[in-house]
Amino acid sequence: MKTLLSVYGAIHALIAALFAAAALVLIAIAARIGWDAVTANVDATAAQQIIEAVGLLAAAVVALQISQTVAEEEVLRGTYISGPTRVRRFLSRFLVVVVVALVIEGLVATFKAVHEDLVHLLYAAALLLSTAAVLAAWGVFVKYNRAAEELEPEAMREVKEEDREVKQEEDEAKGRRRS
Repeated sequence: MKTLLSVYGAIHALIAALFAAAALVLIAIAARIGWDAVTANVDATAAQQIIEAVGLLAAAVVALQISQTVAEEEVLRGTYISGPTRVRRFLSRFLVVVVVALVIEGLVATFKAVHEDLVHLLYAAALLLSTAAVLAAWGVFVKYNRAAEELEPEAMREVKEEDREVKQEEDEAKGRRRS
């Protein structure tokens, strides 16, 4: 069984690395689009390119955050998402980035629609309304999950202790790098 869990850890590490690589590619593409916009004529087309670059950067942030979350929760900590505290924590880390990225993408789509074709405003509005629904559902989930956490106070203590240990390890690693 330990061998199987090691294989899962390796697969999670690979997935985290692939998400990080995707984020780097998106950053490079956004930088290229931004550079092209800045070196060209500063006009409405350049503004559209910058807005597109911002959308790509938002997607890169999501990919990078997913990479970090998977690496921390599944590889470094080797935790199993079974209790309410861990579920809320994992989903919250993931959803906060997704919601922010979707809002940014909705704003990018709005700006693009205003400058290109107003018909596309419906899609931008649908994206923003859907994002609001995800945010509201997440709030309901957190509220009800909080009640479940109170039934398992030992799980919350365990997670907080784990956080302290991880923070201490990070501080020690930073200290070693400085010296």
